Amino acid sequence: MVEKKTVKKIVKKAAAKPVVKKAAKPIAKVVVKAPVKPVVKVAATLSVVLYDATGKETGTVKLPEAVFGAKINKPLMAQAVRVYLANQRMGAAVTKTRSEVTLTTAKWYRQKGTGRARHGAQSAPIFVGGGTAHGPKAKDYSLQLSSQMKRAATLSSLSAMAKEGNVKVVAGLSSVEPKTKLAAKALIGMGLSGKKALVIMPEHMDIVFRAYRNIDRVKVARASLLTTYDILNAGTLVVMQETLAALEKQFKKESK
Repeated sequence: MVEKKTVKKIVKKAAAKPVVKKAAKPIAKVVVKAPVKPVVKVAATLSVVLYDATGKETGTVKLPEAVFGAKINKPLMAQAVRVYLANQRMGAAVTKTRSEVTLTTAKWYRQKGTGRARHGAQSAPIFVGGGTAHGPKAKDYSLQLSSQMKRAATLSSLSAMAKEGNVKVVAGLSSVEPKTKLAAKALIGMGLSGKKALVIMPEHMDIVFRAYRNIDRVKVARASLLTTYDILNAGTLVVMQETLAALEKQFKKESK
């Protein structure tokens, strides 16, 4: 038999040795890498469909890159629109104060003894025909934009419309009979029936203006009088083929 002292020694030695647990080896994670696809740069094309005066497709035409391929600056376009709308405000609302109305300034009736409230002149705002208290006065709401900023905003808006595919080029409009019926037929052929459109002429053409002026939601403008607001407000730009050269010449002249 083992003695009690010997058993106690064995137990003490066993308790003195700390049990060290070996850390488990981490399991290696298998990462599956997806194949890297090459970045394909799609070149922006400025070729659009060319229509004739009846709205039929006759081919394609390339838009001038200097006009329809410019850098799009959205904050500048927003600023140009805000300036344009501010400049449309008349600010002509005016009211007269009690000192400006044409009424006598004499005291209406005596101060005491009538049993009524105390009043002075009838020109007071409380009376009919009297002056207006805190009424509006003529104010100038106009804002200014430099010519360089106007030019950049116009180019940005034209480029944005071209990028969205909202530019249509038409040939032969100047030789068509100035009738609204024929103009509407051309718009129907281009898929613009009942839609907003801006017809851009190289210069004032009475034939084109008379043909399109009475069509609802259609506006006619000259290339030299284009504004950022008119371009962005139009759903589609209907550009005469002769206008492309006029626009390119105009913006090249302004850049010098």
